[in-house]
Parts: sequence; C-alpha cells; structure tokens
Amino acid sequence: MSDSAPSPSALTPGIVAGRLPPEEYAENFDDLHPRLDRHEALVAADRCYFCHDAPCITACPTDIDIPLFIRQIATGTPEAAARTILSQNIMGGMCARVCPTETLCEEVCVREVAEGKPVLIGQLQRYATDTLMDADVHPFVRAPRTGKRVAVVGAGPAGLACAHRLAMLGHDVTVYDARPKPGGLNEYGIASYKTPQDFAAREVDWLLKIGGITIETGKALGPAMTLDQLKSGHDAVFLGIGLGGVNALNLEGEDKDGLRDAVDFIADLRQASDVAALPIGRDVVVIGGGMTAVDAAVQAKLLGALNVTLVYRRGRNRMNASQFEQDLAASKGVRIITGAAPRAIIGNGAVREIEFDYTGDDLKPTGETFRLAADQVFRAIGQTLNGAALPDLDGRKIAVTGAGRTSLDGVWAGGDCAAGGDDLTVTAVAEGRDAAMDIHATLMAEG
Repeated sequence: MSDSAPSPSALTPGIVAGRLPPEEYAENFDDLHPRLDRHEALVAADRCYFCHDAPCITACPTDIDIPLFIRQIATGTPEAAARTILSQNIMGGMCARVCPTETLCEEVCVREVAEGKPVLIGQLQRYATDTLMDADVHPFVRAPRTGKRVAVVGAGPAGLACAHRLAMLGHDVTVYDARPKPGGLNEYGIASYKTPQDFAAREVDWLLKIGGITIETGKALGPAMTLDQLKSGHDAVFLGIGLGGVNALNLEGEDKDGLRDAVDFIADLRQASDVAALPIGRDVVVIGGGMTAVDAAVQAKLLGALNVTLVYRRGRNRMNASQFEQDLAASKGVRIITGAAPRAIIGNGAVREIEFDYTGDDLKPTGETFRLAADQVFRAIGQTLNGAALPDLDGRKIAVTGAGRTSLDGVWAGGDCAAGGDDLTVTAVAEGRDAAMDIHATLMAEG
C-alpha cells in the first residue's frame, strides 16, 4: 500500500494519525539494539571461552563458526569475522538484528549456563557484518559462468540466499517476486524498530554485488507465469514464495471496519515515509501469539494507541513469540491475555468490542466469557500457502526431502513455504543456501 493511499481502517472513526507529539515517533521507532562500538565489541568478545565443541554452533541453523568469528573480532579483524559469518549466512546482518538468539545460540552459551549472562553473540555478529557493509566490500567472487540458468520465485530470505549462492557458483539467476521491492519478510514483515534506516533494502543491494542475479518484481506464480513455463525456460527452479495467505477468525462480522491482518499493518509501517501519518486506534486488540502478533502489538503502542491487548488462545508457555519478545511487549505497555479465543465481533458497521471465551488446556471454551473494547483489531493467527499447480504438499506446505527437493523434477523449495522449518529468517537462509548447493551438484552432474 502506498503512503498516499489510506488503509480501510483509516476511514473508521476513532482510528486516527498523530496521536503522539512529533518528537516521540523518532524515539519510539529508533534502533532497538544500537550497534556496539569498537570498545564495546572488544569487551563483549573477551567474554567468549572459544569452546572447541561450542554448543552455540550446533544451535545456529546456519552453522556459523561462532567462536572463530568472535576471536577474529577480539584480534581486531572484524572484516574477517564478517566473512566467517557470511560464508554460512549471507544475510548475517539481518539475522543479527531479528534472529531470536536468546532461544538459539545464546541460550546454550556456556556463559549463559554458568552465569545466566551469555556472550552477546547477536550484537557481535551485527558489529562484524555492519563493519564490512559500511566499507562497501563484497567478500565473495563469482566463479566462471556455467551457462546454467536458474529461476528463483520469491525474493525473501530463502530466495535471496539461494540466488546468491548459485550466482557465486557461476550460474545465472533470475529472481521473480510479486511485490514492488525485493526482500520479502525482511522488507515487509519485521517491526520497523528492529531494522531502521532501510537496512533490508541496503542488504539486498549489497548482496547483489556478487553479480549474475537479475530481479524482476511484480511477477508471481499464476496464469501469467506458471511453474511449467519456468521449468521449460530454466535448468532449475527454486520456490521461496513464503506464505501469502492469512488465516481468518471465521467469525460473523469479520468484515467490519477496523479489522485488519497484522501483516498488512506491519507492511504499511515498513513502507511509510512518515510513521506519524499512520492511523491507529485508541483501543487495539491483537489476536495471536507469535512474533507477528508481538510486532503488531508493540508498534500499535509506539504509534500512540492508549490500550493494546494481545490475546492468545493457549498458555504463555505455548506462545511462539520468545520470552524476550513477550517481555518487550510488556515493557511497552502491551497487556497479554492467554487462554482465550475470540467468540464474537461486536459493532454496527465498525468493530466496537470483541468477545472472548476462556479456554482450557484442550482449547475448548470453559463457559466463561469477557469482552474487550476495540476500535481496531489485528489478526495474527498464522499464514497459509497460496498458489495453484504447486508440487505435492505435506499438510499446508510444500513437501520436501533432502536439501529442498520437491515432488517435481528440477524444482526445489525452502523457507516458510516448505514443510519442516520453523518459520525463522535464519532457517530460511539455511534452507535456501542448502538447496542452492544441491541444485549446483545436480546441474553439474547433468553436464
């Protein structure tokens, strides 16, 4: 949605822009974790034991040699540290900002286990990758051209990681994406305070310096661009199409003004030239328990909503959002209610209240209900795969074996659209990278 086109909820009474003094918006949407300076990075790196059998490496979905890159920082060579990181995770800069390190590498850090305070692995990763990117250096050189052509559908983390590795190996890659800008989730789906200053776009520009990658936006799988057409025009196809659909509440009145998908709200925020111009309600309710729900709830509060409540049908320990994200929401004034599911949408034309059932461990209503005032409601109850004539599915996602092989010869898949992952940026990068290596091996074996 463009900055000039108001969202449907902007036309609803009570949902207005400019709820805060102008100076508060810049402060609210500033960098959540500012980059470490050189001294801070050296002090943080000095805490690492450089374990030989480091559990942090095993906990990293991209298998980054964490002790090595931290040692390289400690010895004053952050550019070398960045190369260590990027050789495994070409989007290491974004992952350093958004990866839930507190439940991955930092959770198993020996310092965390012994002292309750891990080495700042995520912040050290950002220090190294930012240092290299600021120098406008691309640390990898493209191999001689192989003459093979690969189509990548989806310019999100999985697709871009796959494209970069394939290009580095000498293949010519065309990336197709339905959106106006590449980046996928990184560009459109992450809270603005996690990646300010257009970092997602800058990282894509930097990644493309490898050469051999062409990006075509505004193109999606469908009648105008079918999978069969892509297969006939390329030597291989990688699908990194994400999850384009959003689950509905399946309640009467769901079409009332004031109800929106949280992913659309977050996308509007990410693309807005002035967040102060974005309309927000006085009483906001977010339904869901994942990272998207938390991002929407926190940003609603930062935009000036008076009351923001996040409601999840299961218990706190079942929320997909990490404990850090839950604590962040609480620190910003978001109220979290668990064990409750929406029952009814109340209002005449526009939402005014949401009625909820308290639920038991079996998710069945207990018979007790409550209502929350709401002039704006965001749905964040999961996304679904869109598309026709796709490879075989495993449940609601594309079935894959090995490094992303699908049921169709010559077609691979990875990221959120593929079965088996955990819907994290870092996992998508790993799956795109690994699929690229398998595609390369297959193409070279074919001659």
